[in-house]
Amino acid sequence: MDVTFKIRRQNPDIPGKEKPYWQEFVLRDVDPTDRILETLHRIKWEQDGTLSLRRSCAHGICGSDAMRINGVNRLACKILVRDLGERIQVEPILGMPVIKDLIVDMEPFFDHYRQVMPFFVNEDPLPADGRERLQTQADRELFDDTTKCILCACCTTSCPSFWANGHYVGPAAIVQAHRFIFDTRDQAGKERLDILSEPNGVWRCRTIFNCTPACPREIEVTKAIGEVKLAIRKGKTVGIIQPNVAH
Repeated sequence: MDVTFKIRRQNPDIPGKEKPYWQEFVLRDVDPTDRILETLHRIKWEQDGTLSLRRSCAHGICGSDAMRINGVNRLACKILVRDLGERIQVEPILGMPVIKDLIVDMEPFFDHYRQVMPFFVNEDPLPADGRERLQTQADRELFDDTTKCILCACCTTSCPSFWANGHYVGPAAIVQAHRFIFDTRDQAGKERLDILSEPNGVWRCRTIFNCTPACPREIEVTKAIGEVKLAIRKGKTVGIIQPNVAH
């Protein structure tokens, strides 16, 4: 099949191309099972070597090839041509500065990520037997979903609250905080809840639900945000989430 691609391009370093513009490319003999990342490679290698995009593993694990495809945030390596049809529009994810073409500056995103203390905190001595700190399956299930985040920014850059105010920490940072807030072995839950209680924290979420369908890992992002809000209101993390473990 033949597929027409409409790609949003921009190069802030070249006069005349500082502002975004659209460019069309036609690919011949495209297999319906080709991934969008493969077709973008073909455009770059066969038609225009100046086209710039970010990618790495190409298997939906690294999250580096997040982009807006037919108006929806997706990973280019996971979407097939047959899912989109013969006209495909590709643009960079929204809300962050464009470096070139489909590549955005991820530093603001990672600034928010670092704000929520995305690391394990436990000052107690290690178990005497030298083993890891254990927890029950039920305790693990409290935050199991949010361990799946690959920091692709699909959820954060689909959020109108983030578009309106880039100081908002965004869904991905809250998901990362959730993973540690509800880990029964961690000791910094209160500090993270205090951070997310600030004006640009969790309360700037307006529950629009754009984030959950945008997540390529199918994390229930809005649910995780709601659980963090409830923990702040209750002033605790224990007992906020009811585990659902099969016995």
